[in-house]
Amino acid sequence: MTTTDLHPITVAIERRIDPSRTVEATSWMQAGTDLAAHFPGFLGSGWVRTGEDSDHWYMLYRFRDLETLEAWETSGQRTWWLDSGRAFAREVRVERRTGIEGWFDAPFATSVESPAASAHASDIPATGPVQEPLLPAPPPWKQAVAIWLGFFPVNLVGTWLLLFVPTFAAWPLPLRVAVSTLIFTPIMVFWVLPWITTMLRPWLLRPRRR
Repeated sequence: MTTTDLHPITVAIERRIDPSRTVEATSWMQAGTDLAAHFPGFLGSGWVRTGEDSDHWYMLYRFRDLETLEAWETSGQRTWWLDSGRAFAREVRVERRTGIEGWFDAPFATSVESPAASAHASDIPATGPVQEPLLPAPPPWKQAVAIWLGFFPVNLVGTWLLLFVPTFAAWPLPLRVAVSTLIFTPIMVFWVLPWITTMLRPWLLRPRRR
């Protein structure tokens, strides 16, 4: 087992959607998200369109590791869900990313390969060059804002709750910081950051006006 297998993996998928069936596609995308959420290791998901009239739709979902991801991707539920959308949705690209950058970077910059992913990719029809990202990565200041919006309430509420621990205020500063960061970090990584980036994704990926 490689180190990649043990890290959270974010999957970014580009689909072409029939513009005349947007209402159906919206319900279909949400149904897929709801199905994935019931699988072990699911850490969050979201989807965004490049424009109101665009047929380019992008979906992202994240799992704890390669094993839990492939349990979802090879499941009968996902196969049924994909089959139900073939009349109006066409998958044109799939990329995987590991680590926190999977929530921020351009969706299709680099990939993490696995046997299942490689086999699946061979069924995707060619639609032109696929080496360049289709969406720009959010600028660093947007990433900083997103992280701060998640970290501030976690830090505020968590610090307040820790004050109820007897003698906590009297602990040495390094020990207090070590305990608080040990608690807050997994909360940020596994719950808050996936949620906040999903909520802010349209803003994060919005191109700068010139």
